[in-house]
Amino acid sequence: MDASDFKRKFLPYHQKLYRVAFRLLGNTQDAEDMVQETYLKLWKKREELPPDIECMEAYCITLIKNLCFDSLRSVRLEEDNRTPEELNITEENNPMREAELKDEVNQVKRIIRALPKQQQQIVVMRDVNDCSYEEIEQATGLSSVNIRVLLSRTRKKIREQFNIIRNYEHR
Repeated sequence: MDASDFKRKFLPYHQKLYRVAFRLLGNTQDAEDMVQETYLKLWKKREELPPDIECMEAYCITLIKNLCFDSLRSVRLEEDNRTPEELNITEENNPMREAELKDEVNQVKRIIRALPKQQQQIVVMRDVNDCSYEEIEQATGLSSVNIRVLLSRTRKKIREQFNIIRNYEHR
């Protein structure tokens, strides 16, 4: 097959091949590259192509789809082999860590809700609302010493229950 036969046979599918590649790759440059790759592969195999191909258009579309899928797979494998540092995943933008932190916060909130009312009130005022001991004294009527003791015991209880939950999940 010479160049003029090749052009006559395969160039009419150029727009359709481009649309298929663009739909799969989502990028104009990559789609154009993939169309060129398809034509290059067809040109190299032009003498080996079976003459009895019923639908040359379907053959070309299948070829470009397979090339696109191969390209997407290789990109995915390259990404999977990179370390988190290479992917620029930091603690601030790591979706997995964000989900874990959100879950931990919800667990702590559940533990606090299960505490007796007075302990709930003190820990929320001090650790969540950042109230001073004097403000907590005025709101609860407890002495500063009592507040510190209750707060210490409550925090210990929250920590123990949280560790129990976390250790259970990591088994």
